Amino acid sequence: MWENQCHAGKGQQVLVEIGFWICLGLVIYIYAGYPMAVFLLARFINRDVRKADIEPKVTVLIAAFNEEREIERMVLNKLSQDYPSGCLEVIVISDGSTDRTDAIVEDLARRYEGRLRFQRQEPRQGKTQALNKAVILATGDILVFADANSIYSPDAIRRLVRGFADPSVGYVTGQMIYMSPDGFGIAEGSGAYMRYENLLRILETRLNSIVGVDGGIDAVRRELYVPMRPDQLPDFVLPLSVVEQHKRVVYEPEALLYEPALSVAADEFRMRVRVSLRALWALQDKRSLLNPFHYPLFAWQLLSHKVLRYGAFIPLIGVLVCNGLVVGNHPLYLGFFVMQFAFYTCAALGHLLSRLPAVPSKMLAPYYFFLLNVACAVALWKFINRQKMVLWKPRVGN
Repeated sequence: MWENQCHAGKGQQVLVEIGFWICLGLVIYIYAGYPMAVFLLARFINRDVRKADIEPKVTVLIAAFNEEREIERMVLNKLSQDYPSGCLEVIVISDGSTDRTDAIVEDLARRYEGRLRFQRQEPRQGKTQALNKAVILATGDILVFADANSIYSPDAIRRLVRGFADPSVGYVTGQMIYMSPDGFGIAEGSGAYMRYENLLRILETRLNSIVGVDGGIDAVRRELYVPMRPDQLPDFVLPLSVVEQHKRVVYEPEALLYEPALSVAADEFRMRVRVSLRALWALQDKRSLLNPFHYPLFAWQLLSHKVLRYGAFIPLIGVLVCNGLVVGNHPLYLGFFVMQFAFYTCAALGHLLSRLPAVPSKMLAPYYFFLLNVACAVALWKFINRQKMVLWKPRVGN
């Protein structure tokens, strides 16, 4: 009997060890293996975007809610782009704003008659529905989506539209640069994460299509725009709709968007939960893109970059738990456990340091990584419980 119990104990230990290596392999694949695979494949399947200096008619669409502090500066920034004024129009839709947003835009519309139009959405229905209505009014061949608190570089729109000279391209997204004038740590952490994402987008563009965009500096061919439900996330659903229409979604790193970073970790966490939750619903809506028989390359990209990424907290927990159960079996397991303990200690320390000025992003990376994965876990719980988010508040930076 004792011998049977010993064998059973050893068998359980073996299963735990196998579980550890499977979870560790998944974590490595999600954050390093997939980017490396994209890099290698792109060397053989190099689909460079054929860019040219073209000047199609462009409509910039802005959905705004209570943006009285930023709206004038932001609208003027778009109207003053290095682009022919006769080929550029701006449409602002106020989503039931209760501050001075409407009055400010109406005054600007009188000053820039013919180039700027204003509409009000009442009652408030959210950003997605506002964009659906704005598209109906647009006259441009290219639609550009801008946030109400973001500033473009002077040549951002010109840089964006260059990619549409390639007939295979249906959607172009630019590069978001977080501004952190006060130097708060959480902003540094988000900046480090964006640098990782942008590198991956460069590689994905060379291979095929990118999987996700940030929103705020995105352009799409008007004929490819598909009206969305109010609960759908435009930054995720629309690019996937373009892929469904067999057009590419590509990244243009020279089209720059400057946006204030969130300085408070709690604000960043809430934003990440909201974005992750809406992305999970978008994945469900567009699950046909995960069919490898219809979209062999993109299905793999979507699974690796989004589905597994949003669920990465599961193998991360598995690595920690399994490692703890076999820590005494071999010095290798002890070494892994010490590294994990050190990493999560740094994450906890990062929480304490995140409000301090001028904290190097490398010191905040473990904390931001932890925050992102906890946000994904919370979002998945909300998704399982069928929760949705339609309305939004202005993104407050420093």
